Parts: sequence; structure tokens; C-alpha cells
Amino acid sequence: MLMHQGLGLDRFNTLPRSRAIHALFECCCAVTWAEKIADARPYPTREALIAAVDGELLALSGPDLDRVFDSLVHERVSARTVQELSRIMHDHIEGLLGPAEGYPEY
Repeated sequence: MLMHQGLGLDRFNTLPRSRAIHALFECCCAVTWAEKIADARPYPTREALIAAVDGELLALSGPDLDRVFDSLVHERVSARTVQELSRIMHDHIEGLLGPAEGYPEY
């Protein structure tokens, strides 16, 4: 379960850098990936964020990919490929963002 859920894109875009990296690390367990995604904010749309996620996944080294897959013990992984990782990350990012406006803060 992700600690950061349902933030909404606007709130994600305005998180302090360290908190955005932490939220993204929960999705992928790759610090460099999370830093690059966080540093490219703000994203105008969810689609732009997903495109950045995919682009940075392609840039991961083989050992980084192995570490990420090793961290996905509770996920159904059909193949250890970038395409499969992309599918999983899309689901994680959707959970991170939640509905369009995010969930209300209590």
C-alpha cells in the first residue's frame, strides 16, 4: 500500500521536492528515477507525467531494473521487461494521483 495516495496532479506538482521523491520512490523504488520525475515538475496533464515516467523507465540501467523488479514482491509480474514495468508503474501513478482533483485532505 502506498502512503501517498490520491494526491491529485495539482497537489503532486506542488509537493516539496523531498516529499515528491518519497511519493515516487514508493511507486518504483529507484531514487534516480524518482528524482528525475520530481525535478521535471510541474506536469500539465496526467498524460505528460505518464510519458515522463515511461521515458525515465527506459533510461534505467539493467541493475536498476533488477532492483525495481526485486522490490515488486506483491505485484503480478508476467515478464521482467520495461514494458511490464511500465504497466505496473502506470497503475502505481494512478494510485498516487487518485481522482482528477485528488482526495480531500483531512
